[in-house]
Amino acid sequence: MAAYIFKRILLMIPVLLGVTFIVFFIMNLTPGDPAAIILGDQVTPESLAKTREELGLNDPLLVRYFNYIKNMCKGDLGVSYRNKISVWAQVWDKFPNTCILALAGIIVALLIGIPVGILSAKKQYSAVDNVSVVLSLVGVSMPNFWLGLLLSLLFALKLGWFPSQGMGQGLFPLLRSLVLPAITLGTGVAATVVRMTRSSMLEVIRQDYILTARSKGISEKDVTRKHMFKNALIPIITAVGLQFGSLLGGAMLTETVFSWPGLGRLMVDAITRKDIPMVLGAVIFMAVMFSIVNLTVDIVYGFVDPRIKSQYKSGSLKAAL
Repeated sequence: MAAYIFKRILLMIPVLLGVTFIVFFIMNLTPGDPAAIILGDQVTPESLAKTREELGLNDPLLVRYFNYIKNMCKGDLGVSYRNKISVWAQVWDKFPNTCILALAGIIVALLIGIPVGILSAKKQYSAVDNVSVVLSLVGVSMPNFWLGLLLSLLFALKLGWFPSQGMGQGLFPLLRSLVLPAITLGTGVAATVVRMTRSSMLEVIRQDYILTARSKGISEKDVTRKHMFKNALIPIITAVGLQFGSLLGGAMLTETVFSWPGLGRLMVDAITRKDIPMVLGAVIFMAVMFSIVNLTVDIVYGFVDPRIKSQYKSGSLKAAL
């Protein structure tokens, strides 16, 4: 297991290099001068030249890229063009807010997706199954920002139950401000979880050991929980892990609609201002978190399925030999 984890960590290095290469050149080749954006409308040729020199924008593109990689290897993600504050400090400051929103969204998705997916699979081709399939397709197709706006209009503007923007301070204000963005994120993820749970459960339901368990007189509840759902967990864990990794990367549209102070909104603001160090730092952090979540999902596989754990151990033994 340790050898497998170490190998996966090493594989993160080319991933990060590829991500930084693509984002760096996209941001630098798009129209717009960061120095002119920083100085605003009252820019003069002298101040523009001075600012470009201070930011190192006069150096060739490849030189700037390799300088950035060299500093990144030292743990320095640069300084924001906009406020001259460390990129790492700002990203780390916003990350807990994104974690709160991502966890809330995943909880909503699991509470909706897994029970509905199990019920849909056990009642295949029934009215319940047809409705759940249609609703899951609607949930996958529906844009998050559109659902967020509808929820804000109904529950914030019309009914006044929840705030439509910002992150409340204190436990109760935080929970109230979290409801609408969590539902917005969770419903989209829940649609994916429903479809994955349903398809995985349908494969397990047809297995012979399910008939054997029922023939032994085991209650249907125990058959569903211990034999069906447990053996259908691997695809569900994969889907939930990928969705959670995406949410940790920052739900840009949802955070923008609800003015949630997280990584997604920070990155959108940085792209608008062409704050290249901030965009690169946020993307690198998102890539690392996504890779860590994927690695965690692979490790969880071993605890869910003993066969996978034995494969990890045999792989570690071969690596040691």
